[in-house]
Amino acid sequence: MSKKYLIVGLGNIGSDYNNTRHNIGFKVVDYLASVNDASFETKKLGDIATFRFKGRVFILLKPNTFMNLSGKAVKYWIDKHSIHQENLLIITDDLNLPFGSLRLKTKGSDGGHNGLKDIQDKLQTSQYNRLRFGISSDFLDGKQVDYVLGEWTAIELDQLNNRLDRCAAFVKSFVMSGVKNAMNEYNNT
Repeated sequence: MSKKYLIVGLGNIGSDYNNTRHNIGFKVVDYLASVNDASFETKKLGDIATFRFKGRVFILLKPNTFMNLSGKAVKYWIDKHSIHQENLLIITDDLNLPFGSLRLKTKGSDGGHNGLKDIQDKLQTSQYNRLRFGISSDFLDGKQVDYVLGEWTAIELDQLNNRLDRCAAFVKSFVMSGVKNAMNEYNNT
């Protein structure tokens, strides 16, 4: 029997959000699907793609509930596939990390991120794996929303594919080698 992993990329649905910093979670799971010949299908509460790799099943989820209500979709798909909580990985943006840096944590606060706040509320725990993708905090006071919902700069876009590749390797390491090994190898890279 294969082990199942739910890999959730956070983002907002709709073409207005496609290339925004806040949608990096969607970008990561899109990248993972494309390099593993998987395609997304619209299902209940989100778009789902599945692929197998060395006896593991990767279930990729892009919730269609909008970012701030992501917990409903996460809870539904965890229950539907009987995913163990340690096999859940949430991928999200982080203003407190430099652009492209990656940090995996196994627990913690929502850090003011409404998507994580809703997931924590629906799962009734703050102990779940979250992979934070740095988007930096290069914005003026009072302009956080504009920055997060803004599109990537030309410099960021130039580096994005390399960072997506690194993030995909991080996710595969999490699944194949375990959370501690993945953290040792990839955190802050």
